Amino acid sequence: MDKTLNWLKEISEVAGPSGFEYRVKTLLKTRLDGQAEILYDKIGSIIFKKTGMNDDPKIMLASHMDEIGFMVKFITKDGYLKFTTLGGWWEQVMLGQRVIVMTAKGDIPGVIGSKPPHILTPEERKKMVPKREMYIDIGAGDEKEAKEKFGVRQGDPIVPYSTFVPLANDKLLMGKAWDNRVGCAIMTEVIAALQHQSHPNTVFGAATVQEEVGLRGAKTSAGVIGPDIAFAIDTCVAGDTPGVSDDQASSKLGKGVAISIFDSSLIPHKSLRNFVIDIAESERIPYQLEFTEGGGTDAGRIHIHHEGVPSIVISIPTRYIHSHNSIIHRDDYEAAVRLMVSVIRKLDTAKYHEIICR
Repeated sequence: MDKTLNWLKEISEVAGPSGFEYRVKTLLKTRLDGQAEILYDKIGSIIFKKTGMNDDPKIMLASHMDEIGFMVKFITKDGYLKFTTLGGWWEQVMLGQRVIVMTAKGDIPGVIGSKPPHILTPEERKKMVPKREMYIDIGAGDEKEAKEKFGVRQGDPIVPYSTFVPLANDKLLMGKAWDNRVGCAIMTEVIAALQHQSHPNTVFGAATVQEEVGLRGAKTSAGVIGPDIAFAIDTCVAGDTPGVSDDQASSKLGKGVAISIFDSSLIPHKSLRNFVIDIAESERIPYQLEFTEGGGTDAGRIHIHHEGVPSIVISIPTRYIHSHNSIIHRDDYEAAVRLMVSVIRKLDTAKYHEIICR
């Protein structure tokens, strides 16, 4: 694999559910070592500051580190783990899937238990098993072994287990946690690219925590930065699979970076949106317009910080979001990096005032 694929593999496979993003933070810190000043909020987010030719405008690139996961809430007498979810899960994609429990003694594998079809009644086969009835099997003989030998405690985080792999079409990349490790990867690529290019502003790459449980790190990171303008770099639902219509999800893999026109947490700033689209067209960067009626991003919190921050979401279309395995397209990833670098290079004080005064 080339350098980009190795980086995407590494950042996809690292474990970091909401509230437990420390391994992702360490990875990003290593990746951008010596390339930016490092700042922090007080709940776990990390911010990479890249100063350009001018202090202002202050541009915030927000990409959340957390992935959806689980947490141990109870250990049964027989050694099975009952859990709660961290982020939005649909029961249909959970049963029979492998997980990793992150314990003080190290990571241990497990599986979300399910009854075999042989013993299900016809009525049971038609029903969805609710999350509260599920459990995780870690191979423990009883509660004592789970706690004392394996080191499992209530409150331990749990993540999906999945390895990164290019598909037969090697531009299609399958792995876990693309929501939103691909955004983190884009942010780091942009910061690294700016090492070799001048830009008339100061850029803050914020890798935020706890987005999946309430956009929490976005609020605290914006408090540290005090941004003038913000871009959330995230994922969106790909609308190119069977059963999904264009009016439900219009973005498609391989058709370009997705520029948001609406989500449930943000109506993007109109002048900023037009500015980004104009740059994509002038630079011949493939793009598509997308909307998300059932979800939001960090921009939902950032745009109402203090007096208000003109904000927009730049997304990578992703199949099977919020499951153990999702798929992105490498061309969309590269288009997003190009777009963000081009936007930053042209976003000076005069352009910023033009945007906010329209």
